Formats: sequence, structure tokens, C-alpha cells
Amino acid sequence: MTVELVRGQNHPLRETRLEITVSAATPVLSGSTAGETLRLEPQDACVHRFPVELDAVPASEERVSVVLALPPGVRFGAVAAPYVAVLGAGSGAELASFTIEGLGDESALVALEFYRRQGAWKVRAVGQGYAGGLPELLRDLGLKQPEPKPEPASPAAQPSAPPASAPPASGQPVAGDAGGWTMEERLYNQVWGMFEDLARTIAGYRSAVGFAESRLDQELDRALADPRTRVGPAAEAARDQAMARHTDLVDQARAALDRDLAQLTAEAEVVEPALPPAYAGWDSPVWHGYAVPAEPSMAVRVGELHLPEQPALRIPMLVRLPLERGLWVDSAQDRRRAQDVAVALATRLLASYPVGGYALQIIDPSGSAAAALAPLAGSGVLREPPATGAAGVTTVLGRLTERVDLVQMALRAGAPDALPPDLDPAEQLLIVNDFPYGFDDRAITQLRYLADEGPSAGVHLLLIADREDAHEYGPVLDPLWRSLLRLTPVPDDHMADPWVGHSWTYEPLLPPHGSQVLPLVLRQVAAARQAYGS
Repeated sequence: MTVELVRGQNHPLRETRLEITVSAATPVLSGSTAGETLRLEPQDACVHRFPVELDAVPASEERVSVVLALPPGVRFGAVAAPYVAVLGAGSGAELASFTIEGLGDESALVALEFYRRQGAWKVRAVGQGYAGGLPELLRDLGLKQPEPKPEPASPAAQPSAPPASAPPASGQPVAGDAGGWTMEERLYNQVWGMFEDLARTIAGYRSAVGFAESRLDQELDRALADPRTRVGPAAEAARDQAMARHTDLVDQARAALDRDLAQLTAEAEVVEPALPPAYAGWDSPVWHGYAVPAEPSMAVRVGELHLPEQPALRIPMLVRLPLERGLWVDSAQDRRRAQDVAVALATRLLASYPVGGYALQIIDPSGSAAAALAPLAGSGVLREPPATGAAGVTTVLGRLTERVDLVQMALRAGAPDALPPDLDPAEQLLIVNDFPYGFDDRAITQLRYLADEGPSAGVHLLLIADREDAHEYGPVLDPLWRSLLRLTPVPDDHMADPWVGHSWTYEPLLPPHGSQVLPLVLRQVAAARQAYGS
């Protein structure tokens, strides 16, 4: 039985030798991705049929997209919605279909996506359009210019079996089954795959339920519009039938959601214990065996994310290192807890770098965070105590601003090695508490400069602030807030994913009550520095 997909919905495939059919009201180009290249059919037409051999996809690649493009000057919103179907090449059965509605100025789109999860292939209805046409689509997907479809190979040249390196099709979740050169990279990619899968799965469920609600409203409106079915037994029967169809659609959507959630939950239960310290929760046993790494971590966990349909399924929120933007712990709801979250984040960042690779500097103008900062100040990981008062603000900001200036001048001159010998090569994290207390106009200008230019020169911000405290500056500080990744000390649904824009609930990371994991890790970092004279 074919499955009619809605945008965001996915469906498992029972066959891997597929035939794609495309039907459109106007001639279109169509094709599929092959590695880093888009392979198009040789000519545009209203109907296309072409094969997709998933068994022939190299083990290093996990996605194949089906793409449509219109001639210049034509937009999908001006023509009837295109229809794409997936058939089993062996059985001829239609496995899934997708009518791509809701388009406007787009002239190119990703219609479907086949992706490999735990050794098995699934199809997802994407429907992502691009107003900039095929060039914009290629840029977004990181693809090269499209290749014409090659001539069919002789039967002898066709692969007779999947590559030997292909993952097992057991369907059992395995930690590190994503692509990558190292286990750390594979786990990073797997966590992002889980994040994307959950986003698409919930989008499909919500879309299916929305479709069921819309169809119910339409059927009830039609029944009420007809005088013959407005009242009496016929009206009751029409309403009952409409409600039954609605219930059936919602039940189907929920069954598909429960199936996907069960798979993702099983995967999370396997992946979480396999995560390295930088990716692991504070309650993970891996921290008890922590040792300072020889190389920087690829990413760091800054929290967890979940959606209301399954709050127990938590996806680690990983941020690449070195940080590409600063962090802002919003202290509006709980100032002391925000300070604790910032200390935990700083500890994670320190623990993710080798000896001498990361340094902390702290500005606490009023000294109000002394208690929260005690684990850092008392462990020996700080090279100097937190700066206080207006003079401390001026000194630290001036020093870091000069560092950024020197590094940028060296880079512009093409001489990155021509830096002063006393310049600390370590990545620098500046923690600022209770911003903008103790800051004058010049200091605020310097902080904005560090937020914008600092990451490229190895200087990163961790701001603990309540935006309302800086309301007197009005829009002057808007660019600063936008440049920082906002985190909260309490659960908050302010995060959005890059695929469907769900509002994810962010959960901050703090050690369990009574845990000594932070002092343990900080002592390890400090001891390693002393041993190496750093």
C-alpha cells in the first residue's frame, strides 16, 4: 500500500532498488544527487522516470536527494503542484508519494530525501524550495554543477551486491554509525542526525494532524452547506463519517510517530553512554575517568533539547569548537543559577582542550559572583583572579582588544607567525558577569568589538546578563545580543532548529546535586598545567 507523505514525514523503505516518477504541469528538470554532484535527466519534460540504486551508494554517503528545477522565469507557485512517487524497481509497487504544495516564488526544490539510519534506508518528504533557483539550491546543499545523466552501463558493469564496507542492515542502533574519520566525528554527526530526524518526524506528525483537522473542517462545512444533509439522520451520518476519517488519519500519524520515536529512543540509549566527556552529560561515568585530552575536542555539549511530543527524548546540544560566536547566559529568571551554568560551561570548555590550549579571564565588576566562581578561582585554573571595579574592566578589555588587533593585522599581512613572543597562543574565554554593570561607553564599544571580531582571533565571550539591565542603551546593544548564542539557566523553549523551525525546549547542563564532578575535572586540568609548566 502506498503512503501519501506530507512535508517533513518520513517512511521506511522495504526496497533499495527504486524508480522515481515525477509528474508536473509544466516541463521541469529532475535528477538526484550522486556524491557531491547533482545528476540531472538529459532534458526537461512534464513526466520523468529514473532509477535510484541505494545499494550502490558508498558507505561514506548517507543521503540522496531528488531535485526539481523549472526553466528561468517560471515559478512553482504559478503552476499546479508537482507530484513525486517512489516505486520499487523490482516489485513495481508504489512505496510512497508526495504532492509538493504550498510553494510560491521558488523555481528549484528538493522534493525527497533518502537517508540511511542504522543500516536501513528511509524516504523523507522535504519540499524545500529555493527562490534563487538551481544555483541557490546547489550552494545550500554544497553540490557541484549538475552532471548530465550518464549512458546506462552494460549489465556486466552493474554492481551485483552492496559494497563490502556498507553497514549491516540489521536495524539495530549502533553508536558511531554515522559518517566520519574518527569515532568523535561519527558520534557528532550521529547526534546531529538524531536531532534532524526528531525535527522532521515531529514536523511530519504535526503536518499530518493539521491535514486531518483541515479535511474535517472542509467535510463538515460541505455537509452544513447542503440543505439535504444539514439536519436529520443524513447530517449525523455525514458528521460521523467525517469524524471517523479524521480519527483514522490522526491514529495513523500517531502510529508512525510512535514507531519513529521508539527507534530514536533506542538509538539515544545506545549513543549516550558512548559519548566522550565533551559530549557527555555531567552524570555520565566517563567524567570519573577524565584525563586532559591531547587534542582539542571537535565540539562541546552546552545543553539538551526536547520537543513536547516526547519530552523524555533528550538530544545533546553540541556546538562546534572553536566557538564561532559567543555565549550569553540570560540571568533574567535566576541570576545565581545563571552564574552556576556559566561556571559549568567554562569548565567544559577548559576540559575540551589540551594543556595550554584554553585560558579563562573573568570580569566581575561588583564581585557579586564570587561564590559561584569559587570552583574556578580555587582550583588553580585561573592565571589571575577575577577583575573587579571599573579599573578591572578597562584593563582586561584593553588587553583583549589589543590581542585581537594584533592577530588581525598579522593575518591581513599574511604573516600569522609574526606575533609578539609574549602573546598567549591559547584560545581565550572572557566571562563577564552582570553586564553592563561597571561598563562605560568605551568599554561597551570594546565588548561589541570582541563579540564581532574576537572569535576569528581566538577570543570568545561568555556573558552573564539580564537584557533588561541594559535597556537604557536601547537599540545600540541589539547587534551584541544577536551576535551571541542565548542560553537560559532554566528550561525555556527559545531554540529553533534550522530545518523546520520548531520551538525546542532548551535544558541547561548542571552537575547533579551534591556531585563533585566539577572540582574533580578542574583539579585534573590544574594538575596537568602544573606538570607541564603551563
